[in-house]
Amino acid sequence: MRKIWGFCLIFLFLLWSGDAKAGELAKRLDSFPVWEKITSTKPAVGDLIYPDWMAGDWQLVSTLVDMVAPLAPDIITPGFEGNRQYLNQPLRFQVRFVRESTPVAGLKINSVADTKSAVVADRAFNGLNLARAYLGDTAVISVKVDPDSPNRQITFLRHERQLVSIVSARATETTSDGRFITTEVFQQLFKGGGRPYFNSVESTTAYRKLSTSNPVIEADQVTAVYLSPQDPDYFKAGSRPVALYRYRLEFLR
Repeated sequence: MRKIWGFCLIFLFLLWSGDAKAGELAKRLDSFPVWEKITSTKPAVGDLIYPDWMAGDWQLVSTLVDMVAPLAPDIITPGFEGNRQYLNQPLRFQVRFVRESTPVAGLKINSVADTKSAVVADRAFNGLNLARAYLGDTAVISVKVDPDSPNRQITFLRHERQLVSIVSARATETTSDGRFITTEVFQQLFKGGGRPYFNSVESTTAYRKLSTSNPVIEADQVTAVYLSPQDPDYFKAGSRPVALYRYRLEFLR
């Protein structure tokens, strides 16, 4: 159970458009681990569009490099201590970013002219590979994305367990040094095996294309976990995160 909760907390970066204020997301990464509240975002509408240089199939190496429980010992999320075993242990799996037609903002889709070609994540493919890399092939049955909304995704696990992830808000920015930075806020619901478990998660990731071929892209990611109103410690935590995880991501062709 703790391993599944740990997986829930790192699931976001494959799900993840409003623009953030200039430099706000970059400053947020630089201020780690001093995060006091969720950053400013806009409601998530449609899919997240990535830069063209993200397109293609990749071998992703994800490494947990730091983890902080800002409100410990008073409040520690389930699975936090168990996640220490993953510190500096690379997790490898395949991911894919594809080019597809997406609606042009402000237009109804009546023709090809009302859409544009954009790079988006293959959410079902990426989510399934991440889940199986983290939990094992036999523990994960499938990953399905809502055909009416790319912001709602369900991971089906053994023993009739499910992880439901719903993106509620986003922000993006491009920095002067060429980094593409995203942040996304979503709600997680883990069902099965007893009382349902809820939480809110914010993930901020800075991608940068390198001049090398191995890796081609690197990224710095911080995932912050906030208690949901259903948690008995919700008011004690206030707006502050109860867990912070920092990852180094490397994308290899």
